[in-house]
This record gives sequence, structure tokens and C-alpha cells, in this order.
Amino acid sequence: MPGHDDIPFVFAGAGLDRLAPRRDDPDWPRQTLAAARTRFVPVLEEENAIITGSDAPAPLLLDGIQARPLLAQARCTVLLGSYAGHTCFALGLPRDASLSAGNVALTNLRPQLAVLEYSALALLGYARAMVHWHCHNRFCGKCGAPTRSHRLGHELRCTRAGCGNVIYPRVNPAIIVLVTHGDRCLLGHQSGWLEKRYSTIAGFVEPGEDLEASVRREVLEETNIRVTSMRYDSSQPWPYPASLMLGFRAAADNTDIHCNDGELADARWFSRADIARGIQDGDLVLPTYRSISYRLVQAWFEESGEYSLGHYPQTKAFPSR
Repeated sequence: MPGHDDIPFVFAGAGLDRLAPRRDDPDWPRQTLAAARTRFVPVLEEENAIITGSDAPAPLLLDGIQARPLLAQARCTVLLGSYAGHTCFALGLPRDASLSAGNVALTNLRPQLAVLEYSALALLGYARAMVHWHCHNRFCGKCGAPTRSHRLGHELRCTRAGCGNVIYPRVNPAIIVLVTHGDRCLLGHQSGWLEKRYSTIAGFVEPGEDLEASVRREVLEETNIRVTSMRYDSSQPWPYPASLMLGFRAAADNTDIHCNDGELADARWFSRADIARGIQDGDLVLPTYRSISYRLVQAWFEESGEYSLGHYPQTKAFPSR
């Protein structure tokens, strides 16, 4: 399911046609790169470019004329797909590249999660992930020779004769879990976050580990809580740098919290009343409502029928009756 209330998660790719069959068409790129409807999505090092101003922010899409002076500087050009009637390519550029457009800001996408339109976030997140992959795989991990882009940026092949190494875009699985015990849920706070922000428990899946084992290990390592049962809920792409968040609900066997590995600065049990009161008093900030973490909390918070979060947990939580 796409998420609670059928609202898609940030960075989910609904509505973006990736045009995968075109990656193997030798004639199509030559025609398309010069076409009037083609657009280029610049990514400068690790940052995306958005148009700012009086209207809502939007992705910077360069036409062929605007992109022409940048193509010689491009570290990679990657087919993304069809967006808003345009065939789009990511353009990986150095940080000091000059963009020939006004009212443009370079940004990490995190501050834009609540303001950019869903399909725009999907396009920009996809572009960032692919450019990041290209920039971190310029050399073959098997023999050290330079790599060369193939299939319109979706493969990197070693250039040394006889090596034959092919590198594919990588996605790193990570679990994210809402743990409950009775009428309370477990939320944690990292030291680098906003002072009052609490979220669900998350961590990367390790080699040789299934998802269930990863849930049990991460929750125990971070909070000292033992998980007895769990169920899969939903997933969300996260391009920092290239993760897939796999969401779970889990039940706890104990309640004594201890932040074992230091990843969390604090972790607490919250009742529904604690969450409602904390949001109303300004003592609790939840993640953006477009995130899988928020949606996991919201589904649990509202299932009793006593409360409703709505879509703006930072500003209000109110009784549903």
C-alpha cells in the first residue's frame, strides 16, 4: 500500500515512467538528447537545484540550450524517465558549475520534504541517488581501472580488457519499526536532530541477515528492548545515499530502556495521550507526515479511534470525538 490515507511517501516514484526499454535502444539517445522536449536535472555534487521565488518551489529542468555549456563538465548523464511530459536526464556536475537560470537554490532535499510536490521529490531523489552512485564508482572495485557508463547511465563497466566487471546501481535495505507494548509506543531521539523530535527505530540490514533478524537486532542494540513478534507494513525509498526503508510494526517483550550503542541520545515509551499532549504543548515533534516513520506512528495512534493526528502533527493533535 502507498501509505496511510493513500498519500504517497516522499521519494516514492509513482507517476514517473522510467522508460527502461529505452536504455538498450542504440538510436534513441542520439535523437532524444537533442529533442526540444528533453530536460536535464542538474545535481551539483550532493545537492539538487530547485527554482525558488513567490510560487511553490519546483525542480530546475534545463532545456537543451541551457544544458549545452554544462555537458562538457558533466561527470555523468543518466536517463531518469518521463516527467511532466518531458524526457529527463540527470546531469552530474561539479559543485562550482554555473547554472544559467535565476532564482535557483542548491539544497539538500530534507528541508524540502514538506513543500515540494510528490512527483518532483521522486524525480530529484532519483537523480541524486544515481549521480551519487556514479561519483562513487568511477573506478572498478575489482581491478582499479576507470569505469565507463552504459545503458544510459544504468550500468558501469570496467574499461580494462579482460576484467569484465559490471557494476549496477545499489540500494541498501534498512528496517524502520514502530515497537509497541500495551498502549504505548517506543520512540527515539538522535543527538543531531531538533531538540524535541522523536521518531521510530531504524537501522541498516547487515550481510547474511534477514529482515526479521535485523528488526530484532537493531531494536535491542539501540534501546535494550526485545521484540517478540512483528509484521511488515510498507516501504519508502530514501536517497541518502541510496536506501530503501522497510517498515514494520513489532511487539515488545520488556519495557526497560537502555541506549546501548550510543546511536540514540534518548528513547521513551509514549502513550497516545502523551503524544497528543506533547504535540499540543510543543514538547514533541514528529517526522514529516510524508514519511514512513510518521505514517507508522499515525496508524497506531489512530487505531483506537480516540485520537487523530491529521497531516500536521507539529501543530495539532485532537480527539476524534
